[in-house]
Amino acid sequence: MTRKQRRLVLIGVAGAVLMSATGLVLSALNDQIVFFRTPTELAERQVPVGDRVRMGGLVAEGSVERTGETDVRFAVTDTASTIPVTYTGILPDLFREGQGVVTEGRLGPDGVFVADTVLAKHDENYMPKEVADALKAQGHWQDGEQAGEPGVASQ
Repeated sequence: MTRKQRRLVLIGVAGAVLMSATGLVLSALNDQIVFFRTPTELAERQVPVGDRVRMGGLVAEGSVERTGETDVRFAVTDTASTIPVTYTGILPDLFREGQGVVTEGRLGPDGVFVADTVLAKHDENYMPKEVADALKAQGHWQDGEQAGEPGVASQ
């Protein structure tokens, strides 16, 4: 085997090892990625029961119900679909009806989202880009607003 051929074989083997390592890393990370979904996307995609997902939208008006000291039931809506949520824990100070929220947890067999994390928007001027885009697509966003920039969805 000539020197040039040995170099080409070495480069080929190194490339194959690098591609295999990249594939293994991506495969391992795939189980850790939590995608953001709106209530409509969860309803349309038929997310398997027990799969961990992140859902965001607006807390539906009149839906917050405290069933215990730390147990709360509420609904998250994107104005097209609404999904009931249960959560046990302390809610963020900014959590209230009509405000943006992101919940993380699992969808139960009864269609109730069991959240283990609830995040409220950090101030009056922020809404997650995905929620703003979904509201824009449905025509429920004030004109002149851009996702991720100051604005409040119109009701």
